[in-house]
Amino acid sequence: MSAAAPAAASPVYRWYDLIMAGFVAVLLVSNVASTKIVALGPLTFDGGTLLFPVSYIFGDVLTEVYGYARGRRVIHVGLLANLAMVAVLAAVGALPAAPGWEHQQAYLAILGTTPRIVAGSVAAYLAGSFSNAWVMARLKVRTAGRWLWLRTITSTLLGEAIDTALFVWIAFAGLLPPTLLWAVLGSNYAFKVGLEVLMTPVTYRVVNGLKRAEGVDHYDRHTDLSPFSTGL
Repeated sequence: MSAAAPAAASPVYRWYDLIMAGFVAVLLVSNVASTKIVALGPLTFDGGTLLFPVSYIFGDVLTEVYGYARGRRVIHVGLLANLAMVAVLAAVGALPAAPGWEHQQAYLAILGTTPRIVAGSVAAYLAGSFSNAWVMARLKVRTAGRWLWLRTITSTLLGEAIDTALFVWIAFAGLLPPTLLWAVLGSNYAFKVGLEVLMTPVTYRVVNGLKRAEGVDHYDRHTDLSPFSTGL
């Protein structure tokens, strides 16, 4: 009886883990910064909006270069890291403060997590990130790899619309005055999409550089695009 052929080894990519680490760092920092509502000229948005759109650029790069399945793995890792951060911050907030430390209320006001904010953040992150990746993967096959700008902007228009609407309404509806709620929603969306458009030349350079460095340009012609799958 002949021995079974050994399974083909999965390709090893030099930059994939670093991109994953950058994605997770952006996600965690932006979620903490979201506790403050800021005004910048005519725009009113949560502080995390300054950084969070970069996660969509990471998502575009991951799907374009490495494919939907490896992008999905990064989204799953980001979710676990976010839930771990929320759990630790909530646990620390629930512990009694040491004598002489008088900042308990400030801590709870800024880092204390409420069920609505956690639910809004998780729902928006998953729905927006997977919508963005799905559009990127589908359009790449449909366009035969042409017009990267069309894929990045179209996926962001959909993904950020879903993300922004879910987070703002779940987390803040009924808590913020209606005029402020709509201002935050509109400003968040406009800023995120605008940043994606402005960063398109940078996205092109990063994508092209990674394709050359990694020797990969993945097309998701037969990929299971379910967000719940864990396979590559």
